[in-house]
Amino acid sequence: MSTRHLERNEPSAHEAYVQLATAADRFEQYDNPHAVRIARIADTLGDAFHIAAHDRRALRTAAYMHDLGEVAMERDYLQRAGSLSAEERSDLARHPVIGEREAARASADRAVQLLVRWHHEWWNGSGYPDALRQDEIPLAARILRLADSYAALTDARPFRSALTESEAREQIVAGAAIEFDPAVVTAFLALPNIEELKSFAKTAEDLVTPAPKVDDNWTIFSSFTK
Repeated sequence: MSTRHLERNEPSAHEAYVQLATAADRFEQYDNPHAVRIARIADTLGDAFHIAAHDRRALRTAAYMHDLGEVAMERDYLQRAGSLSAEERSDLARHPVIGEREAARASADRAVQLLVRWHHEWWNGSGYPDALRQDEIPLAARILRLADSYAALTDARPFRSALTESEAREQIVAGAAIEFDPAVVTAFLALPNIEELKSFAKTAEDLVTPAPKVDDNWTIFSSFTK
């Protein structure tokens, strides 16, 4: 399907992109929608920066597609608990370039493809794959970097628990002028309280296991209450 055809049928294209995002979320074992959260956070930030409508559309689409490279790679280490080895981290750093290719195969336009490629570039130049720095990174890619990080931090992964909103914000602030554009961090901290900013961190109540119901006519031994 051509890009031009997708543009004429935007609702159908949007549905297809969301389906791709759902498949990526499932592969990465997110318990909650991940890409659609990123799309909403990124779009709200784009609005704060008065980004043009067509660029915001590209940003939303890139949010849906940003992890397609990881799905295409199909690495088992993405689904296991524990930290990655140096070799695995090096291998994983290939996923934005593979994602760029997958976005092209999905008929996304060139702007979307490049945002997928650059969503792991860091403000200080230590990101990948192209080691872009500061204004070399398009604003939309800088927005996508932050939105992706916040959404990931506030949801559980196989290798760590979800952070609370305040904990995640602290990490975002700590990464200003290192990983994140300071201006994007400032705009992020000023966002309205939209649903997608809520954390999925477990509360103390969530962690309490309800006591088993006991039938007065039976004795419940500890070995049967695990």
